Amino acid sequence: MAILEVKNVSFQYRNKYQTVNALNGVDCAFEEGQLYALVGKSGSGKSTLLSLMAGLMLPSSGEILFEGKPTSQINLNRYRREHAAVIYQSFRLLPLLTVSENVTYPMELRGFKGKKARDRAEELIQRVGLPVTVLPRFPDMLSGGEQQRVAVARAMSMDTRLLLADEPTGNLDTENSRRIIDLLLKLAHEDGYCVIVVTHDLDIAARADRVFRMRDGKLQED
Repeated sequence: MAILEVKNVSFQYRNKYQTVNALNGVDCAFEEGQLYALVGKSGSGKSTLLSLMAGLMLPSSGEILFEGKPTSQINLNRYRREHAAVIYQSFRLLPLLTVSENVTYPMELRGFKGKKARDRAEELIQRVGLPVTVLPRFPDMLSGGEQQRVAVARAMSMDTRLLLADEPTGNLDTENSRRIIDLLLKLAHEDGYCVIVVTHDLDIAARADRVFRMRDGKLQED
């Protein structure tokens, strides 16, 4: 059964001068244990689709369903906090918090605090291939590749099965990009995550289980 479904979704950006049709009747479904790549030119609608799946906004028409329930019927703040884990190109770690505090932050929002949260952060940091010695450091003390792996650990701390990534290798060199791709594939194939990646990275597209291409707000499978 699909964890996330997109059913006949359209979306328009409107201002007082114009209406832009960003998505036009998009249909697709995403299952656990798979890595999906969403590719397409800038302006094709892929980032808009990711934002809708992340619960940052609602479709103009159609439905996004998480575990069979439309996001229009879900508290979106709770959905973003507990179900839609997002990894960004720019990492978006909180600069005044340590690595440990960044990873435990989503847990604390759910009331999971103290030693259990810190122990969980230590476990997750090791799972993404970093030593526990990074836990007391601040983000700007780490390389870009290390920061992105911390961002993955933070997303995993949400304890959801849905992982959305927006150009996760866009700011990384070839070697660190490969490590992030390896990690995302492992999360999908070994840990059962549904991983959906918006990307221009041809290496991700080549290794993804399924590839969807956006063109002029419409989706087709490669």
